[in-house]
Amino acid sequence: MTQLLDATIQDIAAATANGDVPKMITDLPGPKAKAMIERDHKVTSSSYTRDMPLVAHRGRGCVVEDVDGNLFLDFAAGIAVCATGHAHPSVVKAIKDQADNLIHICGSDFYYEPMIALCEKLAEITPGNKPKRVYLTNSGAECVEAAFKLARFATNRKWVIAFHGAFHGRTMGALSLTSSKVRQKQGFQPLIPMVAHATFGDIDSIKEIFRRQAAPEEIAAIFVEPMQGEGGYHVSPPGFLEALRALCDEHGILLVCDEIQSGCGRTGKWFACDHFNVVPDIITIAKGIASGMPIGALVAPDDIMNWPPGAQGSTYGGNPVACAAALATLDQVENGMMENARKMGAFLTGELEKMVEKHKSLSGVRGLGLMIGVDALDASGQPSSEVRDKIVLDAFYRGLILLGCGETALRFAPPLCVTETEIKAALNILDQAVTAVG
Repeated sequence: MTQLLDATIQDIAAATANGDVPKMITDLPGPKAKAMIERDHKVTSSSYTRDMPLVAHRGRGCVVEDVDGNLFLDFAAGIAVCATGHAHPSVVKAIKDQADNLIHICGSDFYYEPMIALCEKLAEITPGNKPKRVYLTNSGAECVEAAFKLARFATNRKWVIAFHGAFHGRTMGALSLTSSKVRQKQGFQPLIPMVAHATFGDIDSIKEIFRRQAAPEEIAAIFVEPMQGEGGYHVSPPGFLEALRALCDEHGILLVCDEIQSGCGRTGKWFACDHFNVVPDIITIAKGIASGMPIGALVAPDDIMNWPPGAQGSTYGGNPVACAAALATLDQVENGMMENARKMGAFLTGELEKMVEKHKSLSGVRGLGLMIGVDALDASGQPSSEVRDKIVLDAFYRGLILLGCGETALRFAPPLCVTETEIKAALNILDQAVTAVG
């Protein structure tokens, strides 16, 4: 077992082909996992959801080993975070090498090469040809908070529009934009004022806000996920992002694309907005940018990101080790994994469409690259969160890690290194789980 997980990603792919992954050697949770879960429940926040009793020990590529030695195929990737897979050798080396030299010094106060190099790279790969500036954070929610502030500063306007179904984070500003599930806001009101929500995919609903809530010249920014993540993995309808860009241009409103879950090659392009040839004014990036190290980035043209020194800062944002991991991750994504996301995403989508034809309890395959959703249905053909949750749990006990999103969707967001063999193994388990749930 240890030898397997100390092997290379290619060796693990071979092991999967030989039927060694997934591999359950204990009941779930196993004895070590049970003991750790008991310890956890005594001391950790009650807000954690913990959908399944997985106590992870280590991982390689698309494989996670729990503390009892069970091997799982991971098609969640830490909520689309582990872009290059678990413990990619190049990312691990970059982290170790940087830690040997410098673990931390505040990027708001001093200079260091990894931060400069990462900002140069992000300015290069993000959409648009204008000179850009980059602000580094610790997380996606922090990026959204910074984008909220920057939009107000740059426009001297106060109102902001987001969309129903959106998830932008849980801090107070980001939560004000979030409109995914009521429990995420329940008990935390009042939130930031002067925020309105429109219907995703419907330009007329924004114009209705102009008529009834705030005039367009009062709107600082419109925040949009080109492909909604927690809202259910819904792709922007044809023409919507283009019309949104035109509407923002007409009224001097900044367009903010939240690419926190959809960015960094997951959709088969650097960013989901690239599929629509839309250039946002501000773009937020996190999750997959550093294969699991905590870092996010806010990118905007320098005529927008022109706030003065001290207007925004961060003690840990742009940490040298996280920057090194991000540079190594982006290198792997650019040199093969983004193309693999495109190819394997097309394969996975095609196979899921076949499965929908086979199972009446699945419907509505959609996505871009390796960001794919499919809804679960009950016996009457209605979308069902209960059926979805049962499928997720049954798949877990068979060795496949999946997560839900939205009200009724299964999400498929494996690491970008996933192979056709691993996809076939995962779909075989999914087929068994859907059949068992009925």
